[in-house]
Amino acid sequence: MKPKPIIQISYTILFMIPLLLFWIIPLMMAFGISFTDWDYISPSSNFVGMDNYRYIFEDADFMRALWNTLIFAIGSILPTMMIGLGLALILYKNFKGCRLYQLVVFSPWITPTVAVSLVWSWIFEPERGLLNHFLGMLSIAPLEWLKSSDTAMFAVIIFTVWKSVGWTMLFYLGALEKVPESTYEAATLDGCNAFSKFLHITLPLISPTTFFLGIINLIASIQVYDQIQIMTQGGPGGSTTTLLYLYYQKAFQNFNMGEANAVAMIMLVIIVFLSLISTWLSKTHVHYD
Repeated sequence: MKPKPIIQISYTILFMIPLLLFWIIPLMMAFGISFTDWDYISPSSNFVGMDNYRYIFEDADFMRALWNTLIFAIGSILPTMMIGLGLALILYKNFKGCRLYQLVVFSPWITPTVAVSLVWSWIFEPERGLLNHFLGMLSIAPLEWLKSSDTAMFAVIIFTVWKSVGWTMLFYLGALEKVPESTYEAATLDGCNAFSKFLHITLPLISPTTFFLGIINLIASIQVYDQIQIMTQGGPGGSTTTLLYLYYQKAFQNFNMGEANAVAMIMLVIIVFLSLISTWLSKTHVHYD
C-alpha cells in the first residue's frame, strides 16, 4: 500500500527543515550581507550595492588568493589521483596482507586534519625537522619549507596529497572491482600486453570515477582551510592564502563581512559551475554498467 500524498509531503517537509535552517537561510543572509558594509560588530549596516564585488575583482589580495587556489588545486589533485590509482592497481588484488596495507594508506584520511597538520609542521621544521634530516642524509641542502614563500605552498601540497591519497585509492578500488575479468581475458587472447590493457580497458572503464574524483577534489581544493590555518596562516607573505582563508581574514581579522561574503558568493559560483560541468560530463561522456 502506497503512502498517501499528505504523508509523503510531511516526510519531505521534515527533511527540508534542516536544509532550510542550516543552508538556504544562511546562504540568503550571506548573499544579502555581501551588498553591505557590515563590520561584524555594529548592529546596523549600510547598503553599498555592487561595491564589494567591484573591489574584490580589483583587489590584489583576491587575485593572489585565486592564483594560489589554482596552484594548490593543480598541485594536489593530479598527484593525489595518480598515486591513488597506482596504489589501487597494486592493492586491489587479494594478496596476503592487502587489507592491512589498504587500511594503512587510508588511515590519514580519517585522522583529524588539525592533529596531523601539527605533526607535519614539526616534520617541516627547518632546523630539527625529520624531512630536512632525511635530505641531509642524501647530501641535499635543507629547505625552509613552511618558513619560505618559495616552498610553503609545496609543503602544504605534500601534506594534502599524503592525507587525500587513501580516500582516492578507496574509490578507485571500487571502480577496479567492477571491471569485468572477461574483458581482460579477451584482451589477453588478442595478444594485448599489460600496458595496452590498462590504456584501452582499465582507464576507459574507470573514467566515471576519475571524473567524479577530479571534480570532488577540485571543489575540496577551493574550500581548503584547516591545513593552511595550522601550518602557515596564509603566509609567508600571502604565498599560501587561498580563497577560503581570504574569506576568514576579511571576516574575522579585518571585520569586513561585506567583502568576505562577496568572496564566499564568488566561491559558490565557482563550485556550482564545476558541479554542473561534472553532471554534464557524467551524462554525456561516461556511461557504463
